[in-house]
Amino acid sequence: MPESPEVDSLGGFLRSHAVGRRVRTVDLVEFRALKTRDRPLRELVARTVSGVRRFGKHLVLDTDGPSLLVSFGRAGWALWSDGSDRDESAGPDAPPVIARIGFDDAELAVTDAGDWLSLGLSVVDDATMVPAIAKLGADPLSDAFTPEVLEGIVVGRRKRLKALLQEQESLAGIGNAYSDEILFAARLPPLVQAVALDEEERERLYAAIREVLGTAFEARRDVPPAELKAAKVAAMAVHGRAGEACPDCGGTVLDVPGSKGTAQYCPEHQTRGVPLPE
Repeated sequence: MPESPEVDSLGGFLRSHAVGRRVRTVDLVEFRALKTRDRPLRELVARTVSGVRRFGKHLVLDTDGPSLLVSFGRAGWALWSDGSDRDESAGPDAPPVIARIGFDDAELAVTDAGDWLSLGLSVVDDATMVPAIAKLGADPLSDAFTPEVLEGIVVGRRKRLKALLQEQESLAGIGNAYSDEILFAARLPPLVQAVALDEEERERLYAAIREVLGTAFEARRDVPPAELKAAKVAAMAVHGRAGEACPDCGGTVLDVPGSKGTAQYCPEHQTRGVPLPE
């Protein structure tokens, strides 16, 4: 799943490559992806891209007319190709293309590699009015995200901490991988209810959110889109590393029970050395 550090990097790439280009053609390959059936992609034709904005795990391509909201969902992504800079991920093993936007000398293709379609496209006049954007919670790296804001999110919530970190209405842009990394850095168990955290643990959680995401944003900033997934995987301390040694203590990283191998933790650091019961 693309998360805010990768989507932010993609947004920066598109600002450099797409802004100022005029849309010549559009091709909607998978019609289920279009969420605004009364606003077809052809409304973008002959429009010039004027900016790219990120909201959590969503990107908005603004033009001198309507905007295109791309909600990447579970496995969506984008491929770029032009005469001088071709995205090497657009090969025979590339995920299915959902839609193509053609410029004079370049193409932006949005894809979805999931078992079920999760990517969504919307042609809108004001992206901030779309429910997926309007309901987003605080951006964890914004100045508005303070320890007091986190307290308001956590205190009294009888929801497992890992799930709460991924709740987009509370914190925008954190997904499965970075929630694992944040909890590892904070030395907190993934399945504890948020209401159980004391003040010191909440302070550790806040610091870990800022540190893990801040480091990831900086590290991904200039990585080409085709290399972002590999860069993200390589940077993980525990996520996706079940059976491997914890980089801090050498103990064995385990799968979070019930996650079907999609989430991981270190028992030594996060559950006082006792593995979570299956």
